[in-house]
Amino acid sequence: MTLLSHERYCQEILTQTELMRATLRGVAVGTVVPTCPDWTVAQLGRHLGNAHRFAAGLVRERTVDFTPDISGDSTAGAETLDAAGLDAWLAEGAEEVVAALREAGPDVPVWTFGRQQKSSFWARRMTHETVMHRADAASAAGVPFTVEQDVAADTLDEWLDIVTSPLAQAWKPQLKEVLGDGRTLHLHATDTPPELNAEWFVDATGESIEWRRAHEKAAVAVQGPLTEVLRVFYRRLPADTGLVEVVGDRAVLEHWLERVSF
Repeated sequence: MTLLSHERYCQEILTQTELMRATLRGVAVGTVVPTCPDWTVAQLGRHLGNAHRFAAGLVRERTVDFTPDISGDSTAGAETLDAAGLDAWLAEGAEEVVAALREAGPDVPVWTFGRQQKSSFWARRMTHETVMHRADAASAAGVPFTVEQDVAADTLDEWLDIVTSPLAQAWKPQLKEVLGDGRTLHLHATDTPPELNAEWFVDATGESIEWRRAHEKAAVAVQGPLTEVLRVFYRRLPADTGLVEVVGDRAVLEHWLERVSF
């Protein structure tokens, strides 16, 4: 299983944010984001900058006792941002969270919504939050999206870690709705070296969702380039675009994608 170093995560937060900023230069802040159609570019950027600042605060204050308010508007204040303001907001947020993470290191006790209550969770989470919102920015700008394969593989690992965590399932009861007989999925990247082991088996036939890196027969398989498999599984790319191949019971995939969001 891919797991990057704490410093690599910190560097990726900065790198992915800079790539996102570059992608958005010249894109009007009022542009609708096709992969997040309820958001404009300004709202997308505001959300990501708020996420960076939120994580930075938890790590910096060593917060271990926290009850999140999931009803809040993470895009609040977007209407005040012009292009320059959005660019600065993104840069400052990334720098703030990376400074907090580097100062703390990976093992400081911090509240998370994962299984591990450590600062390392937030380094990983903010890396992949930034990766996927960069994909959203690319959709708004109408440009291709690519990401290094080890990062992309870990983005998939982390997503599955999140949706199978007890706290995530408590927050999002619809995650339990994916469970049922015959509900297994296989993700297979076709453009990666063997040592990356870029195949995932997801088993939702029991009392909880389980997953592992494995080549195993499933009710439905999604196969194609790793970046495209990632985008499909994150609901950033329709499965019927021809960029991936879906083999088997497509209804199982659709059932999963309709319910698994966070």
